[in-house]
Amino acid sequence: MEQSELNIILEEHARWLKDDSTGKRANLAEANLRYANLSEANLIDANLRGANLRYANLSGANLIDASLSEANLIDANLSGTDFRYANLSRADLRYANLSSANLKYANLSKANLIETNLSEANLRYANLSGTDFRYANLSGANLIDANLRGVDLRYANLSGANLIDANLRGANLIEVNLRGANLRGANLRGAVGNGREIRTLLTEFYHVNYTSTQIVIGCEQHAITDWFKFDDKRIKAMDERAAEFWTIYKPILQLLVRKA
Repeated sequence: MEQSELNIILEEHARWLKDDSTGKRANLAEANLRYANLSEANLIDANLRGANLRYANLSGANLIDASLSEANLIDANLSGTDFRYANLSRADLRYANLSSANLKYANLSKANLIETNLSEANLRYANLSGTDFRYANLSGANLIDANLRGVDLRYANLSGANLIDANLRGANLIEVNLRGANLRGANLRGAVGNGREIRTLLTEFYHVNYTSTQIVIGCEQHAITDWFKFDDKRIKAMDERAAEFWTIYKPILQLLVRKA
């Protein structure tokens, strides 16, 4: 699409946003927008589903509530872009620059974010379930209450990231850099740890994860101090195999936690 044609669509969209009885909502679904310059553009509630935005410049653009599902955003410049409530499910964002982007409440489920730069991005409350984050840069990112269930984070950089109350259930964290990350209250059930901040122990009874403050055994997640205060009655009430597990693995876990 020529830039002149795109500018007309943006002007019509701006009028529509002010008064929906005038202008026209931007419908750029399946549009070829490779290398397009959309920096600082106002695309609130625009339809960009399946659009080809490879190498496009959307830095500082406003894409609140926009539809970008299945869009091609490979190598796009999205730094500082406002994606709040946007739908980016199944979008291809490989190698894109999303540094300092606002993705609060955005839907990125099953998106491809391999080697994407999300440093300092705001992903609070975002739906990231099933997303591929391998080798991505999430350093300093805000992931409070984000849904990271089943994500592949292998070799990603989450140093200094805020993961308070994030859902990391079933996530793959092998070789992830979590130095300085805040994992307070994060759901680590069934996750595979990085062997440092999150350590994983597979037993014949349950999947176990432990950090410097928490132990997760099966579906039970509690503070380390609480685990070792629980009496036999409390342990037995957790599961029919819990008492046998605790008899065998309590001393082992005490030793592992001390050495961690």
